[in-house]
Amino acid sequence: MIVVTGGAGFIGSALVWRLNQLGKNNIIIVDRLGSDEKWKNLVPLNYYDYLDKQEFIEKVEYDEIDFEIEAIIHMGANSATTEKDADHLMENNYKYTQTLAKYCLEKNIRFIYASSAATYGDGSLGFDDADKNCLKLHPLNMYGYSKNLFDAYAYKNGMLNDIVGIKYFNVYGPNEGHKADMRSVVHKAFEQVRNHGKVNLFKSLHPDYKDGEQKRDFVYVKDAVDMTLFFLEHKDKNGLYNVGGGKARMWNDLVTTLFHAVGKPVDIEYIDLPEQLAEKYQYFTEANLDKIKKAGYRKPLSTLEEGVTDYVQNYLMKRKFLGEE
Repeated sequence: MIVVTGGAGFIGSALVWRLNQLGKNNIIIVDRLGSDEKWKNLVPLNYYDYLDKQEFIEKVEYDEIDFEIEAIIHMGANSATTEKDADHLMENNYKYTQTLAKYCLEKNIRFIYASSAATYGDGSLGFDDADKNCLKLHPLNMYGYSKNLFDAYAYKNGMLNDIVGIKYFNVYGPNEGHKADMRSVVHKAFEQVRNHGKVNLFKSLHPDYKDGEQKRDFVYVKDAVDMTLFFLEHKDKNGLYNVGGGKARMWNDLVTTLFHAVGKPVDIEYIDLPEQLAEKYQYFTEANLDKIKKAGYRKPLSTLEEGVTDYVQNYLMKRKFLGEE
């Protein structure tokens, strides 16, 4: 079995979709569905069974897993960058990952887990995914801190020699509709265009960036899952790896592409950056992909224009999920 934690979520369900495309249905989905609508991500997918995240971790802790596991792909986490309950993040993001990693190493199970580009903080220390760099990073929010804390724990205890941590940059694409405020700007902007014919972007408070010219590394979810699953097939490749588009692009570029995809004139309004975000706002991110390329990943990545257009025209406009193509 391949266990995908967070398997009903955005990247998790996309991983299951791609595994299905590769002919793999021997999948256990671990999640907690709650009261949002992420359960809809599961409807088109093929998998063997579903387990609640608490039930699963208890089975792990008491060594009561009654099926053979080939790999655990750990996408389950609270990914809200605005989450203020630090104790919850320590338990849910850090301790849970610790438990799974130790179990996998003990049982010789492949372990791939989601880290985050949020670990890089304001980017002043660069975006180099060399394993040892996790010791010097200063994340801007508790979510990024919880992710970097495990990266550092894994490094200091020699775990990164045998497991893989994926530092996801700005992932966008199908199956993210349940994420509320944590949805990508593509999803939010599509709703704004549909409802109002224009898009709001934050003004810049940084003298080096004009309004809308703040830059992020955007990566289409289909590319993100392919890069992740590369490590399922290549078990000799371990450590921390950036997963992104590899090229910083302006918010203006992203929104302009969206307007073109829906066939409407570009209309952008710049609004004030909320005070609570001002000190935690990233003005530039760009994944250094040298390490994953050196590991052997060769598949071409979608351009921003290709990814946004596919997402908008084949999923958002048709209200489809991955697997319903």
